[in-house]
Amino acid sequence: MFDPVIAPSGTLLGLLQRGRGDGTLHALTAPRPEALTALNACVLHDPRHDWQVENRSLFYARLYLDLNGELDEIEAHLFDAEDILDTDESRTGLALAVLGHLASYGRRDALELLRRYAARGSNWAWALDELALRDDDAGLRALAAPVLARFPADSEGEAELAAAVRDAFEPRPWRLWAEDSRTSIATRVRAAQEAGSFDRWQRQMQSSGPRPGWSVRAVFEWAQQGVERGAALHVPAARCLTAVAGPDDRPEIIDAARHGDDGARCTALRYLADSHDPEVLDLIEAAQAAGSRLVVDAAVDAFERMRSIAAVERARRWAHRPDALGEAAGRVLACRGGAQDSELVLGALREAVRGDGPDAPTLCTLVDGAGRLGIACAAPVLRHVYRETASSHLRGRTARALAATDPSFPAGFAVECLWDCEETTREVAARHAETGDARVVDQLRRLAADPAEEAEVQTAVRSRIGPDTTAV
Repeated sequence: MFDPVIAPSGTLLGLLQRGRGDGTLHALTAPRPEALTALNACVLHDPRHDWQVENRSLFYARLYLDLNGELDEIEAHLFDAEDILDTDESRTGLALAVLGHLASYGRRDALELLRRYAARGSNWAWALDELALRDDDAGLRALAAPVLARFPADSEGEAELAAAVRDAFEPRPWRLWAEDSRTSIATRVRAAQEAGSFDRWQRQMQSSGPRPGWSVRAVFEWAQQGVERGAALHVPAARCLTAVAGPDDRPEIIDAARHGDDGARCTALRYLADSHDPEVLDLIEAAQAAGSRLVVDAAVDAFERMRSIAAVERARRWAHRPDALGEAAGRVLACRGGAQDSELVLGALREAVRGDGPDAPTLCTLVDGAGRLGIACAAPVLRHVYRETASSHLRGRTARALAATDPSFPAGFAVECLWDCEETTREVAARHAETGDARVVDQLRRLAADPAEEAEVQTAVRSRIGPDTTAV
């Protein structure tokens, strides 16, 4: 999947792509055709950089409801000829998730579209998972035959069916089909369930990982074998060292951290950091100076995990370094520093935005640190990140930091956050948004009554509007 092209933050499309509450508010006042065009562009071309930590489906579904949007564009996208050629989940996953939410809101056309796609589409498993949460038993039973017809009745087809049953995110349809009155369906699904369970047990029994009785040297060799295969095993290898290493093995581990091959060096650094060895900070610094990219990354990661006073003190010395260790030092101080470290954290935050822009990976930790330390003068930088980042996950963390640092937040960004795509951001808004704005009161009541809203958001809302949801 290619990185999405994100429109400027001042445009309707850019706001909707980012999942900002202002996107909904602008769409509701824009000409309806223009709003639907921008909405369809987002749903048909997923704008998220990381779908595992960013939400959009409920946000877009609610806007379809508010605009009374038709589903013709989604239907054409799902059943386009490209669906046969491009079977990657990223092409259709967001559209299917939006349809799932619309079905929950009672949109019959969305439910029927999901059923049709589950029977005919390439990403049928995702559609089936959506239906498992929303459809009735009769609707799911009607899909048994077309879904099973995807798997040939030979050994290869039965193996694929067993894998599909084993890996299904929502097991409800398969359980229904295992009890189906049609013997040919029930027998085949039960056999697939049994084969999947046996395969899972067999894989667990055939693990090629560490064994009891391994030596320190054997653990290092296993980690290096992973490096040679392109698999980073130093984290589990460090846990193995915890089990097999004794006090007499420390010289060998120290030597591996200084001079070992990449697998051994990464493993030793991780183990020594986790055990707060007194030499590990010097070894981490040496790794930064003369290690491979893999070793440097492992050293930095090991340093950031440390919780000792010595690590915090070293971070204060390293914070001005112009390298990966200096960036890590800023994050350590953001997480574990004190009020005296505010200037260093603020400097790291400004430098990250200046050097890598509002989507820099390091910003999540630095933004959290600015909020934790209550750095009031960080508010202008935080407001810039909030407006410009394409990551709704980062924007949510920035909103929390603004709530702790910016006096203008309750009457400003907190209002639009009530419509944000992230439930954690809506929760922050529900606790802070000023209720002098009539839109705030109406949205709080809507969130309180919406069965699709997260419990944490509704708890925050009810703390503001009272049990009868009629007065703020």
